[in-house]
Amino acid sequence: MNVPDNLKPSEKVSLRKASAALETLRDWAAQATPTEVAELDPAIARLLPEADDFANYPALRRAYPEDFEVSEGYKDSLPDLQNGPESLIKGAKRQIQHVGISNFRLPIRFKTRDDGDLSLETSVTGTVSLEAEKKGINMSRIMRSFYRHAERSFSFDVIEAALRDYQSDLESFDARIQMRFSFPVKRASLRSGLEGYQYYDIALELVEQGGKMKEIMHLDYVYSSTCPCSLELSEHARRTRHQLATPHSQRSVARISVEVKQRENTLWFEDLIDLCRKAVPTETQVMVKREDEQAFAELNAANPIFVEDAARLFAEALEGEPRVGDFRVVASHQESLHSHDAVSVLTEGETFAAQSLDPKLFSTLFHIG
Repeated sequence: MNVPDNLKPSEKVSLRKASAALETLRDWAAQATPTEVAELDPAIARLLPEADDFANYPALRRAYPEDFEVSEGYKDSLPDLQNGPESLIKGAKRQIQHVGISNFRLPIRFKTRDDGDLSLETSVTGTVSLEAEKKGINMSRIMRSFYRHAERSFSFDVIEAALRDYQSDLESFDARIQMRFSFPVKRASLRSGLEGYQYYDIALELVEQGGKMKEIMHLDYVYSSTCPCSLELSEHARRTRHQLATPHSQRSVARISVEVKQRENTLWFEDLIDLCRKAVPTETQVMVKREDEQAFAELNAANPIFVEDAARLFAEALEGEPRVGDFRVVASHQESLHSHDAVSVLTEGETFAAQSLDPKLFSTLFHIG
């Protein structure tokens, strides 16, 4: 670069230094990757031989290029900051236990106990662990891995195959897949003979941590709970004062989470639902005529339960099921007497043991209908 002679000595020194710095910057930019250039300053790209491409910047073309085709070379030139070098890590250089995607949806075929198939809209969450020295992961690989298996009727075997795929793709040690869906079962009314579909919120979860694989099933079971104390007080008013009184009862939800122990001896969704219905038979009804409503009142009176009773009744049923290992019961009785809910948590084994609970755990225990 030529430096004009009419500059002051201090200006000449300054300009010479700037000229030398510019040459150094050009030399570096010519050998740097697009990611490194973008991380330092995207404007540096204008110093490269292709600077003519940027001559009209920022007056860029606004029309979508319908005929543009991506070549392999162009694809390789695209910046990928998420999978950049360790030097780009922001914040604490720590391992992340779970990173991935949540609530991508697709139709999945599930087998039923009677050897049928149901195609259900399913929400999928997939995560992997991220080592401390890695910047990030390619999130779309989780979806692509899952789609490779999406056409098969799903089971824990299929979920494991999908998990292995994206675990390998992302070079991660720990991984998790969770699938949520609403499972329909036809239910008969108590006395009228009418039938309707009851929908059960179910989630399947496959977790590999430290080389150990666990299969977990979650079920939200919705039932009616009649307060034993209120029932006795109502009867006392009738008996001693001939006063009509009704005990309070309310819609209640139990979230049953179980570790599935025997893959070869399938624990069907219907099996876990039946187990809950046997433990607490006051499941909410679908189709109801007058005789069914009377029957439901009688059924509730025959099975009054506090929230503590519910947790223990579900636990008793789970303890007697050989296909179930560790389990957790979270129950919420959404009181019609009080402006607050009655809740309980009962766990068995290390899988679900925790000193801290999600602050919004109980607020998620409701039935949309």
